[in-house]
Parts: sequence; structure tokens; C-alpha cells
Amino acid sequence: QVQLVESGGGLVQPGGSLRLSCLASGFTFRANGMSWVRHTPGKEFEWISSISSSGETTTYADSVKGRFTISRDNAKNTLYLQMNSLKPEDTAVYYCRYLSNTGQGTQVTVSS
Repeated sequence: QVQLVESGGGLVQPGGSLRLSCLASGFTFRANGMSWVRHTPGKEFEWISSISSSGETTTYADSVKGRFTISRDNAKNTLYLQMNSLKPEDTAVYYCRYLSNTGQGTQVTVSS
């Protein structure tokens, strides 16, 4: 079965950086596009970024463009999200997504 395990979240000051990871199993990771989404209580899930199976094509939401970078290591079945210049409004639980599957998420809190 599909399993996605996110990690790397934490508490960071505004302007800081974090790198999230998502270890995938149960499907052919290298053959599939992946995405990151985030959720804040009381709001809908927000799509953040997607990457093609090869990693050559990436797309970003306007809210994170220029600050976040999605990448993947197909040899390690791992998806990444490098987050720089973090803002308080980036506070959320971040999930990697494959089709309709997500993991348990990792909490990112941006606060001074």
C-alpha cells in the first residue's frame, strides 16, 4: 500500500529556512509526479508545488514562488521541499501527496 512519511518540520523564526522530506513507498516513485500541500485549521488544503516524475518540471503556487523549491531523489524514493524566507503565514501542516494519498504531515510554525 502507498505510504508517505513527512519529516523536517519545526519552529523557525520569520526569515528562516526549513527542508521538508517525504519518504515514499508502496508505488513506483520514480514514475510518478508528486506534490506538496499544506493545511491550516479552519482553512482548505492549499496546493504548494508539484514536480514531474523526472524532476525536470516544477510548478509553484504564487504564495511560495521564489521562496520554496521542490526536488526529488528517485534513487532514495524521497521528495523534498526547501523553504526559505519563511513567513508567519506559512505556518501549517505540510503534506506530500501522491494522487489522493498523503502522509501524516509535518508541522511548520513560523514565529518569533
